[in-house]
Amino acid sequence: MDFTRDDFPEGFVFGAATAAYQIEGHRFGRAGPTHWDSFAKGPGNVVRAEDGATACDHYHRFEEDLDLLKAGGFDAYRFSTSWARVMPDGRSVNPEGLDFYDRLVDATLERGLKPFQTLYHWDLPSALADRGGWTNRDTALAFADFSETISARIGDRVASTATINEPWCVAWLSHFLGHHAPGLRDIRAAARAMHHILLAHGLAVERLRGMGRDALGIVLNFERALPASDSEADRAATDLQDQIYNRWFLEAIAHGRYPEGALSGLAPHMPEGWQDDMALISQPIDWLGVNYYTRSLIRSAPDAPWPALAPVEGPLPKTQMGWEIYPEGLHHFLLRARDALNLPVYVTENGMAWDDSLEAGAVQDSERQRFMAAHIDAARRAVADGVDLRGFFYWSLLDNYEWAFGYEKRFGLVHVDFETLERTPKASYHALAAALSR
Repeated sequence: MDFTRDDFPEGFVFGAATAAYQIEGHRFGRAGPTHWDSFAKGPGNVVRAEDGATACDHYHRFEEDLDLLKAGGFDAYRFSTSWARVMPDGRSVNPEGLDFYDRLVDATLERGLKPFQTLYHWDLPSALADRGGWTNRDTALAFADFSETISARIGDRVASTATINEPWCVAWLSHFLGHHAPGLRDIRAAARAMHHILLAHGLAVERLRGMGRDALGIVLNFERALPASDSEADRAATDLQDQIYNRWFLEAIAHGRYPEGALSGLAPHMPEGWQDDMALISQPIDWLGVNYYTRSLIRSAPDAPWPALAPVEGPLPKTQMGWEIYPEGLHHFLLRARDALNLPVYVTENGMAWDDSLEAGAVQDSERQRFMAAHIDAARRAVADGVDLRGFFYWSLLDNYEWAFGYEKRFGLVHVDFETLERTPKASYHALAAALSR
């Protein structure tokens, strides 16, 4: 990799990211059931009906994993705190869950790493899912209580706190497209989840500010939408896709409004009085996280229900997920974040899945190295264009439970044998470590 730390501003943070349910092993430490546990048991929802019961057993092996970060010359560890581990029923506290995150943060700091906490990365307690989950306003209120509880234990030692990871996935992907838990395809459920997940963000920020916390932000996922043709219909469909996927969340946080095209389809299904929440949703935050992986080509689908659009397979090289490799999209969204909020920005996730194989004790993943180098270069160009970029987190530190794809897709810098749980740093890990040491 041809970059050095001198290519980025002083104090720039390089890290790797994980998520609780994807790595910890949810059967440990008296964690409660989540809607992912039950979703995984439904026919066809998850590859081989796999779940996060054991995952990478980070619960017992977190010190080994933090040693990998330290040995690689990283500056920070982005992790999430499982709501169902801290509050198994969504409301009652599990002391073992709090103790685990206490140990995790202390161990992170002991290695000279900065802990970047994410409050919610999709593991909704089943007890709250039973009452409607994110379609129910009460879930947002319960989330504020969880936020206060976990912050009271570790919030004085974390470098920053993100409220929600990827609200589009929590709401649209899960309630309209049905690909993630709870697996709904219901526009009314989607509209309410699209609003309530942002309300949860606003309530959590309000609660944590009241505790004197700072360095508060949210992590949005962005996908570059481009028209499949130059036709007026495809351009209009692409604009609507951008509104639903990208602008809905960014404009709500930055300006206290939802984009008109997306709202035209969702407004009839929104919860009553939603407008009264917009000031809370758009209260000031301290930074924005940008997750970016790919682009999509969009065509009009006039015979389909609203939003009457569909993706088209593109011509670019693709990752194991079938996602096109398009680094320019990261540069685009870093500039959009700058223009919308004029706040510090972090690349909180960027990475690729590949069909990695362990041969003679090593993993040669030159494709991932090229992917990383191209996207780090896009981030470097964004800095040159005036983005106040403060850090870059690779997704992910470890091969892990990749949600609906089970253990089939490998995003990690570190290979995990899911039978023995042995960790093997890949060539990409060593290449990135070498660049960070220069």
